Amino acid sequence: MNENLAVIYQSFPYLINGVMITLGLVIGALGLGFAMGIPMAVGQVYGNKYIFGIISFYVWFFRGLPVLVLLFLFYFGLFSLLGFKLSAFTAAILVLGLRSAAYQSQIFRGSIQSLHEGQMLAARSIGMTKIEAIWHIILPQALRLSIPGWSNEYAILLKDSAVTYAIGVMEVLTRANFVATRTYRPMPIFLTCAVIFIVLTYGGVKLLDLLEEKVKIPGYGEER
Repeated sequence: MNENLAVIYQSFPYLINGVMITLGLVIGALGLGFAMGIPMAVGQVYGNKYIFGIISFYVWFFRGLPVLVLLFLFYFGLFSLLGFKLSAFTAAILVLGLRSAAYQSQIFRGSIQSLHEGQMLAARSIGMTKIEAIWHIILPQALRLSIPGWSNEYAILLKDSAVTYAIGVMEVLTRANFVATRTYRPMPIFLTCAVIFIVLTYGGVKLLDLLEEKVKIPGYGEER
Protein backbone atom coordinates (compact mmCIF):
# COMPACT_ATOMS: atom_id res chain seq x y z
CA MET A 1 0.00 0.00 0.00
CA ASN A 2 2.84 2.38 0.88
CA GLU A 3 4.49 1.62 -2.44
CA ASN A 4 1.26 2.44 -4.27
CA LEU A 5 1.00 5.77 -2.45
CA ALA A 6 4.64 6.48 -3.26
CA VAL A 7 3.99 5.89 -6.95
CA ILE A 8 0.98 8.22 -6.88
CA TYR A 9 2.93 10.89 -4.99
CA GLN A 10 5.90 10.76 -7.36
CA SER A 11 3.82 10.79 -10.53
CA PHE A 12 1.20 13.33 -9.44
CA PRO A 13 3.03 16.47 -10.75
CA TYR A 14 3.49 14.72 -14.09
CA LEU A 15 -0.21 13.87 -14.20
CA ILE A 16 -1.18 17.44 -13.28
CA ASN A 17 0.74 18.71 -16.31
CA GLY A 18 -1.45 16.36 -18.32
CA VAL A 19 -4.53 17.87 -16.68
CA MET A 20 -3.51 21.29 -18.02
CA ILE A 21 -3.30 19.84 -21.53
CA THR A 22 -6.67 18.13 -21.11
CA LEU A 23 -8.29 21.38 -19.98
CA GLY A 24 -6.68 23.16 -22.92
CA LEU A 25 -8.23 20.63 -25.29
CA VAL A 26 -11.68 20.96 -23.71
CA ILE A 27 -11.69 24.77 -23.50
CA GLY A 28 -10.35 25.15 -27.03
CA ALA A 29 -12.85 22.68 -28.49
CA LEU A 30 -15.76 24.19 -26.55
CA GLY A 31 -14.82 27.66 -27.76
CA LEU A 32 -14.55 26.57 -31.39
CA GLY A 33 -17.80 24.62 -31.16
CA PHE A 34 -19.53 27.62 -29.59
CA ALA A 35 -18.27 30.04 -32.26
CA MET A 36 -19.43 27.73 -35.05
CA GLY A 37 -22.52 26.29 -33.37
CA ILE A 38 -24.43 29.56 -32.95
CA PRO A 39 -24.38 30.64 -36.63
CA MET A 40 -25.11 27.07 -37.65
CA ALA A 41 -28.16 26.96 -35.38
CA VAL A 42 -29.37 30.32 -36.67
CA GLY A 43 -28.84 29.12 -40.24
CA GLN A 44 -30.90 25.99 -39.66
CA VAL A 45 -33.77 27.88 -38.04
CA TYR A 46 -33.88 31.03 -40.18
CA GLY A 47 -31.89 30.17 -43.31
CA ASN A 48 -33.20 28.97 -46.65
CA LYS A 49 -33.39 25.33 -47.65
CA TYR A 50 -29.88 25.31 -49.15
CA ILE A 51 -28.27 26.64 -45.97
CA PHE A 52 -30.36 24.21 -43.95
CA GLY A 53 -29.24 21.33 -46.16
CA ILE A 54 -25.52 22.17 -45.96
CA ILE A 55 -25.58 22.54 -42.18
CA SER A 56 -27.66 19.38 -41.78
CA PHE A 57 -25.08 17.44 -43.81
CA TYR A 58 -22.28 18.82 -41.63
CA VAL A 59 -24.13 17.79 -38.48
CA TRP A 60 -24.90 14.36 -39.91
CA PHE A 61 -21.25 13.79 -40.86
CA PHE A 62 -19.63 14.81 -37.58
CA ARG A 63 -22.25 13.16 -35.39
CA GLY A 64 -22.12 9.96 -37.42
CA LEU A 65 -18.42 9.13 -36.99
CA PRO A 66 -16.58 8.11 -33.81
CA VAL A 67 -14.07 10.58 -32.38
CA LEU A 68 -11.16 8.24 -33.05
CA VAL A 69 -12.08 7.89 -36.72
CA LEU A 70 -12.32 11.66 -37.09
CA LEU A 71 -8.94 12.15 -35.42
CA PHE A 72 -7.26 9.68 -37.79
CA LEU A 73 -9.15 10.99 -40.82
CA PHE A 74 -8.13 14.60 -40.23
CA TYR A 75 -4.72 14.32 -38.57
CA PHE A 76 -3.22 11.60 -40.76
CA GLY A 77 -5.34 12.31 -43.83
CA LEU A 78 -7.00 15.62 -44.59
CA PHE A 79 -4.62 17.96 -42.76
CA SER A 80 -1.59 16.29 -44.35
CA LEU A 81 -3.25 16.29 -47.76
CA LEU A 82 -3.88 20.04 -47.51
CA GLY A 83 -0.29 20.66 -46.42
CA PHE A 84 -1.11 21.75 -42.86
CA LYS A 85 1.71 20.94 -40.46
CA LEU A 86 -0.21 20.97 -37.20
CA SER A 87 0.86 19.68 -33.82
CA ALA A 88 -1.15 16.81 -32.40
CA PHE A 89 -2.53 19.18 -29.75
CA THR A 90 -3.75 21.75 -32.31
CA ALA A 91 -5.20 19.08 -34.57
CA ALA A 92 -7.05 17.52 -31.62
CA ILE A 93 -8.61 20.88 -30.69
CA LEU A 94 -9.75 21.41 -34.28
CA VAL A 95 -11.25 17.94 -34.64
CA LEU A 96 -12.96 18.00 -31.24
CA GLY A 97 -14.15 21.55 -31.91
CA LEU A 98 -15.58 20.70 -35.32
CA ARG A 99 -17.39 17.73 -33.85
CA SER A 100 -18.60 19.75 -30.87
CA ALA A 101 -19.96 22.41 -33.25
CA ALA A 102 -22.31 19.79 -34.70
CA TYR A 103 -23.67 18.95 -31.26
CA GLN A 104 -23.73 22.50 -29.95
CA SER A 105 -25.60 23.72 -33.02
CA GLN A 106 -28.43 21.34 -32.17
CA ILE A 107 -28.44 22.49 -28.54
CA PHE A 108 -28.75 26.12 -29.66
CA ARG A 109 -31.24 25.20 -32.36
CA GLY A 110 -33.52 23.53 -29.84
CA SER A 111 -33.31 26.55 -27.54
CA ILE A 112 -34.16 28.95 -30.38
CA GLN A 113 -37.10 26.86 -31.50
CA SER A 114 -38.42 26.68 -27.94
CA LEU A 115 -39.05 30.42 -28.02
CA HIS A 116 -42.45 31.57 -29.21
CA GLU A 117 -42.39 32.75 -32.84
CA GLY A 118 -44.42 35.76 -31.77
CA GLN A 119 -41.22 37.29 -30.37
CA MET A 120 -39.70 37.51 -33.83
CA LEU A 121 -42.93 38.92 -35.25
CA ALA A 122 -43.12 41.51 -32.48
CA ALA A 123 -39.50 42.56 -33.05
CA ARG A 124 -40.06 42.92 -36.78
CA SER A 125 -43.26 44.92 -36.19
CA ILE A 126 -41.35 47.62 -34.29
CA GLY A 127 -38.85 48.06 -37.12
CA MET A 128 -36.06 45.62 -36.27
CA THR A 129 -34.40 43.76 -39.09
CA LYS A 130 -34.31 39.98 -38.90
CA ILE A 131 -30.63 40.03 -37.90
CA GLU A 132 -31.26 42.66 -35.21
CA ALA A 133 -34.15 40.63 -33.81
CA ILE A 134 -32.03 37.47 -33.69
CA TRP A 135 -29.09 39.28 -32.06
CA HIS A 136 -30.99 41.38 -29.51
CA ILE A 137 -34.11 39.32 -28.78
CA ILE A 138 -33.71 35.66 -29.71
CA LEU A 139 -30.08 34.79 -28.91
CA PRO A 140 -29.91 36.33 -25.40
CA GLN A 141 -32.82 34.11 -24.35
CA ALA A 142 -31.68 31.04 -26.30
CA LEU A 143 -28.18 31.12 -24.81
CA ARG A 144 -29.59 31.18 -21.29
CA LEU A 145 -31.77 28.18 -22.09
CA SER A 146 -28.79 26.36 -23.65
CA ILE A 147 -26.59 26.27 -20.54
CA PRO A 148 -27.84 22.88 -19.21
CA GLY A 149 -27.21 21.25 -22.58
CA TRP A 150 -23.89 23.07 -22.88
CA SER A 151 -22.73 21.72 -19.51
CA ASN A 152 -23.50 18.23 -20.78
CA GLU A 153 -21.39 18.94 -23.86
CA TYR A 154 -18.52 19.97 -21.57
CA ALA A 155 -18.67 16.61 -19.79
CA ILE A 156 -18.77 14.73 -23.10
CA LEU A 157 -15.81 16.66 -24.49
CA LEU A 158 -13.82 16.05 -21.34
CA LYS A 159 -14.23 12.32 -21.76
CA ASP A 160 -13.64 12.46 -25.53
CA SER A 161 -10.35 14.27 -24.92
CA ALA A 162 -8.90 11.02 -23.56
CA VAL A 163 -9.11 9.50 -27.06
CA THR A 164 -6.53 12.01 -28.34
CA TYR A 165 -3.80 9.79 -26.89
CA ALA A 166 -4.10 7.90 -30.20
CA ILE A 167 -2.42 10.75 -32.12
CA GLY A 168 0.18 11.48 -29.45
CA VAL A 169 -1.38 14.24 -27.35
CA MET A 170 0.21 14.11 -23.88
CA GLU A 171 -3.03 14.57 -21.95
CA VAL A 172 -3.69 13.06 -18.55
CA LEU A 173 -4.64 9.55 -19.69
CA THR A 174 -1.60 9.28 -21.97
CA ARG A 175 0.64 10.24 -19.08
CA ALA A 176 -1.13 7.84 -16.72
CA ASN A 177 -0.59 5.00 -19.19
CA PHE A 178 3.08 5.94 -19.54
CA VAL A 179 3.60 5.91 -15.76
CA ALA A 180 1.70 2.63 -15.38
CA THR A 181 3.87 0.87 -17.95
CA ARG A 182 7.06 2.20 -16.34
CA THR A 183 6.14 1.38 -12.74
CA TYR A 184 4.14 -1.83 -13.37
CA ARG A 185 1.47 -0.46 -11.02
CA PRO A 186 -1.51 0.35 -13.23
CA MET A 187 -4.21 0.17 -10.56
CA PRO A 188 -3.19 3.13 -8.35
CA ILE A 189 -2.29 5.27 -11.37
CA PHE A 190 -5.51 4.68 -13.26
CA LEU A 191 -7.54 5.11 -10.08
CA THR A 192 -5.85 8.47 -9.64
CA CYS A 193 -6.65 9.29 -13.26
CA ALA A 194 -10.30 8.34 -12.69
CA VAL A 195 -10.50 10.62 -9.64
CA ILE A 196 -9.00 13.46 -11.66
CA PHE A 197 -11.64 13.05 -14.39
CA ILE A 198 -14.44 12.92 -11.81
CA VAL A 199 -13.18 16.12 -10.17
CA LEU A 200 -12.83 17.89 -13.52
CA THR A 201 -16.30 16.79 -14.62
CA TYR A 202 -18.01 17.76 -11.38
CA GLY A 203 -16.10 21.05 -11.10
CA GLY A 204 -16.86 22.16 -14.65
CA VAL A 205 -20.54 21.21 -14.49
CA LYS A 206 -20.86 22.95 -11.12
CA LEU A 207 -19.38 26.17 -12.54
CA LEU A 208 -21.85 26.07 -15.43
CA ASP A 209 -24.69 25.47 -12.95
CA LEU A 210 -23.59 28.61 -11.12
CA LEU A 211 -23.50 30.49 -14.42
CA GLU A 212 -27.03 29.30 -15.17
CA GLU A 213 -28.25 30.62 -11.82
CA LYS A 214 -26.46 33.93 -12.35
CA VAL A 215 -27.97 34.68 -15.76
CA LYS A 216 -31.41 33.20 -15.08
CA ILE A 217 -34.28 35.66 -15.40
CA PRO A 218 -36.50 35.36 -12.27
CA GLY A 219 -39.85 33.84 -13.16
CA TYR A 220 -38.88 33.22 -16.78
CA GLY A 221 -40.14 29.91 -18.05
CA GLU A 222 -41.94 28.97 -14.84
CA GLU A 223 -45.40 27.50 -15.03
CA ARG A 224 -48.18 29.64 -13.67
